[in-house]
Amino acid sequence: MSRRLSVLACLVTTTLMTALTAAPAQAAATYENTDYVALGDSYTSGAGAPDQNGLCLRGSWAYPTQWAAQNHPKSYTNVSCYGATIDTMRLTQLGALNDKTDLVTVTIGGNDAGFGPVVLSCTITSDKGCAAIVDIAHDYVRDVLPGKLDTAYRDIRKHAPNARVVVLGYPVLFDTTSADCGFAGLSIAKREMINAGDNDLNDIIRDRARAAGFTYAEVRTHFDGHGICASNAWINGLTVIPPTNSFHPTQQGYTYGYLPGLVDALS
Repeated sequence: MSRRLSVLACLVTTTLMTALTAAPAQAAATYENTDYVALGDSYTSGAGAPDQNGLCLRGSWAYPTQWAAQNHPKSYTNVSCYGATIDTMRLTQLGALNDKTDLVTVTIGGNDAGFGPVVLSCTITSDKGCAAIVDIAHDYVRDVLPGKLDTAYRDIRKHAPNARVVVLGYPVLFDTTSADCGFAGLSIAKREMINAGDNDLNDIIRDRARAAGFTYAEVRTHFDGHGICASNAWINGLTVIPPTNSFHPTQQGYTYGYLPGLVDALS
């Protein structure tokens, strides 16, 4: 090897060694000392996916349960429940929190806004009737929900003063690229109105969570292209058996929609 090449090789080797020693590797987050509590409604409990259990429809595919299985926290408690509203969550779930709680996740507010009844009502009424129903829900989300969320978030902080709190929103329910939406399918106009209401709800939840000093986990982007009526939907449409699956994420929705949203928020 020529002297010129030898000097060049030496310089390259020295530069690489300097870079490696000057920049220590980033340690992966570990949660073995984390006490984790999941709060919320059916979108936390795992309704819509297989293996739902009990009156609260908690299941193994719920995003908190999947996250806990992957990250092995010191303790994991899921007190979320199908049908929970902000008021029932405050009354029945916050007792699981204490000053030792390190991580709290919560999805709440959809039932207060009338999430399910709005979609069902729009299914059986005209486009004009659907618009009126969505407007009523929108007024509630704009005028009443922010104060209820503020109260709930203050209560969470009071019960878990040392915890990191991650608030997850809801997916936009419907795909609007196809005119055909299957059995009892909604028109594109109805789907667009409901989606607009979903976005308003999520924006309010995001803004109030951030105002409380909590982390907001965005899930809408992860569900893009996988709403009800999409060829590869991650959200159940209207179902008969069991009816509680209606308008809730599928197994894929919790795994590829909600779980990545939580992981992103914690990174």
